[in-house]
Amino acid sequence: MSNIVNELVEEYIRNILPQKDGLLKDMEEYAFKNHVPIVQPEVAKLLEVITKINQTKSVLEVGTAIGYSAIIFMKAMEDGKLTSIEKRNDMVEIARKNIEMAGLKGQIEVIEGCAEEILPTLKGKFDLIFLDAAKGQYMKFLSSSIDLLKKGGVLVSDNVLYKGMIASDEYVVRRKITIVKRMRKYLDYIMDHPELTTSLLPIGDGVALSYKN
Repeated sequence: MSNIVNELVEEYIRNILPQKDGLLKDMEEYAFKNHVPIVQPEVAKLLEVITKINQTKSVLEVGTAIGYSAIIFMKAMEDGKLTSIEKRNDMVEIARKNIEMAGLKGQIEVIEGCAEEILPTLKGKFDLIFLDAAKGQYMKFLSSSIDLLKKGGVLVSDNVLYKGMIASDEYVVRRKITIVKRMRKYLDYIMDHPELTTSLLPIGDGVALSYKN
């Protein structure tokens, strides 16, 4: 239960979604057993729909983990490229193996390192940028992300309601106060940013969709 929506509603939505099989199912089981954060099922489906609606050909992802969402994006694109940034070496190795098993080695590039250092060095523009890394660091990624996003492109920020803590102090865990303050600042900023039109969706752990004007 994420505290974002009613538990019964969340369960219903997840139950009617088509179940993953093959490699993606194996990755879901691995993530569950090893406490690796991957996108929740309803968010994975949302990413797939956005990718198709936007006729996406190029994706930049901040936070690869085991490569689950990168593969979701690529399967939703008829053809295209995805660049993903991950700072943890162990995750980079696992992600690259999963991507190779998915037959997507030539289409997905995983860059190892800190996103705030790598983002300013990237060239070109992206149709879609997905922020799914450390929640307290989104502001550090934002300026470069907006610069790298095409006009008419979409910025997707995941986990922005953070188990309901962002919406209400009632849910805030003491040790998470700094993250909560930073995420609230981030949401205020993207909601009022002159280059972005943003909608906040209460699904998964909260998703912000921003269109670059």
